[in-house]
Amino acid sequence: MQEVLVIGSLAYDSVNTPSGVAKRSLGGSANYFSVAASIFAQVRVVGVVGTDYSNSDKEILSKRGVDLSGMQVVDGETFHWEGTYEANLNEAVTLKTELNVFATFNPEIPDSYKTSSHVFLANIEPTLQLKVLSQIKEPKFVGMDTMNFWINSKQSDLLQVIKKVDIVFMNETEAKMLTQETNTIKAIKKMVELGPKYVVVKRGEYGSTLYSKENGFFNCPALPVENVVDPTGAGDSFAGGFFGYLVKHVSTAPAWNDLKQAVVAGTVMSSKTIQDFSLNALKDLTIAEYDQLHSSLLKQISI
Repeated sequence: MQEVLVIGSLAYDSVNTPSGVAKRSLGGSANYFSVAASIFAQVRVVGVVGTDYSNSDKEILSKRGVDLSGMQVVDGETFHWEGTYEANLNEAVTLKTELNVFATFNPEIPDSYKTSSHVFLANIEPTLQLKVLSQIKEPKFVGMDTMNFWINSKQSDLLQVIKKVDIVFMNETEAKMLTQETNTIKAIKKMVELGPKYVVVKRGEYGSTLYSKENGFFNCPALPVENVVDPTGAGDSFAGGFFGYLVKHVSTAPAWNDLKQAVVAGTVMSSKTIQDFSLNALKDLTIAEYDQLHSSLLKQISI
């Protein structure tokens, strides 16, 4: 049996967008990833929460079959992020970051997780990503995400992680910042030179771009969404859909067409997430609705 292990933040978010306000709603990279991936596959989570993390929020994951054995509960409050979006919704402005128990997060991988077939290193400090990788036994496929803060403050460690993974996910701004390129295509090509076989650059309302030196570019459009409520977690949902698809459908090293299909799956998940605050839209997604959205997207592209 295949499964995917995700290591990342489990958080509460307070978000202000033109559509409204959500206070201390469920967020964090590992939560978004897990809910998206769980529609396809068994998901294992490693993260830390405080004693304020409610049982009802844990049940959102457990009801989707997510294994929470790696969730650490420690005294204190859960990581809290507060941000606001302007009218174009392209980028969040951080108003407050309260790391709380996440400040001392030290990921310890349960023995039962160490043989996970697929691993996703969500946006955490690069030295912690390296520590996680050192504990995993011969995974089939490893991916990672990061953010501009780590690019600026921990770039040497970040580059070490990038060398060890199969695929890197970044948005356009991060890719350009890391490679010091002003052109997205040049940045993508340069990222592959850093070590990973594949790169996915997320481009918001313009979709995403998958690249490998051997196969070139695959551009996937976004699903048209008329009312974007909250883009928080869209990238993590994309990665969850991507990895969930691979775990369910691919038992060997993924071929190029497998990865293209995984990009389509990720696109569907991110398009669902942004239609409501927090995990409200994604957590109730059914296979039937996913199939409908998937078919709609395939009409826009040729795979």
